[in-house]
Amino acid sequence: MKKTFKHKWLLAILTTLAILTVGSFAYAADLRVGVDTAFVPFEFKGKDGNYTGFDVDLWDAIAKRINVKYELVPMDFNGLIPGVTTGNLDVILGAITIKSEREKAIDFSHPYFRAGLKVMVRIENTDIKGPDDLKDKVVAVKTGTATVDYVKNLGTKKIVQFPNIGQAYLEVVTGGADAAMHDTPNVLYFIKTAGHGKVKWVGANVKAAYYGIGFQQGSALRDKANVALLELTESGEFDKIYIKWFGSAPE
Repeated sequence: MKKTFKHKWLLAILTTLAILTVGSFAYAADLRVGVDTAFVPFEFKGKDGNYTGFDVDLWDAIAKRINVKYELVPMDFNGLIPGVTTGNLDVILGAITIKSEREKAIDFSHPYFRAGLKVMVRIENTDIKGPDDLKDKVVAVKTGTATVDYVKNLGTKKIVQFPNIGQAYLEVVTGGADAAMHDTPNVLYFIKTAGHGKVKWVGANVKAAYYGIGFQQGSALRDKANVALLELTESGEFDKIYIKWFGSAPE
């Protein structure tokens, strides 16, 4: 009888440990990370069919630091914040600008990317050193963006608008425009890839904005992610990821 009791007691302990272990792994595996996979180079589907990009690499590095497993949940950008506020997502990525109205609904990590608008010129150009030098110049932009309104106040000679930003970049490469202006990360990515050796960026960002990782309000994940971000910055790993996608270290 005594032996039977010991066996039952041992079995109970082992069962409890098994439940706790399974629960721990289930939580890690169930960490759902919402991503807008249509914003190159932050999140997009690579040629191999897997999701890739700056945000994807950064989160993977954070996840390893805080020892969690996760699954990426692709969706339209407009679904990210509702997804995390309803509890369907634990984390959201998508080059999400930190705004006061958004912080009423979700918690943000420390800013991890300084965005805004950036000027791009041909690599041999020495006259244009920033937005202030675009006066009397021909500037290519994407139709319908905030850049159009900004450039209108610079006293340019001509604003050439294109439905696709790639066309605006090509206009600079071929000499049809003196400069192009668009969202900083997209400009940097073009310079590193298709525009490598042909164009360069000049001047500081204007209309600066900061991107953050989104979490459910009160989530303990945010503090862990913030510590991991600091560790990645101090170790130089953040710079390596940044250089991989944008060609140079952060300003």
